[in-house]
Amino acid sequence: MTDVKTYLDPAEEKMEMAVEYLDETLARIRAGKANAKILEGIRVEYYGSAVPISNVANVSVPDARTIAITPWEKAMFKEIEKAIINSELGITPENNGEIIRLTIPPLTEDRRKALVKQCKGEAENAKVSVRNARRDAIDGLKKAVKNGMPEDVSKDGEASVQKLHDKYLKKIDELFAAKEKEILTV
Repeated sequence: MTDVKTYLDPAEEKMEMAVEYLDETLARIRAGKANAKILEGIRVEYYGSAVPISNVANVSVPDARTIAITPWEKAMFKEIEKAIINSELGITPENNGEIIRLTIPPLTEDRRKALVKQCKGEAENAKVSVRNARRDAIDGLKKAVKNGMPEDVSKDGEASVQKLHDKYLKKIDELFAAKEKEILTV
């Protein structure tokens, strides 16, 4: 006979992964403030392999509107600039021979609304993942009843899955609300 935990643990793991993925995705969406995380998806060619910018340069945020990139090798200036220009970042780098500066432009009202909409879509995707994990766990519990699990144990398991579901949906809503506030704050 199977235990309720057999269904709860994988469901909780999937829900946790959905929240972590949402957190990472929202961190990459630029909100008008300089954030070194927006460079994480950009790769540069370094001795034959594609590596993140942070592996070949020091990335810092000296103020709210600027990201400073200090390459460790002079040869990397052109590579880093090319990678940033070819990325979907939409920012033109400024190079003074020692530091590459990215100046983050202030967001327009339309752009802010579009970013909030994009974040809302990402949050909704995470919620769908959480709901799917809940559905899979409840389906597993219903099948376990047919295989001999007591019905009251199954119902308690379903209630536990629902509590997990509610907890993770609340986390998703909190992440979205924080990002929305960050984007809409001028």
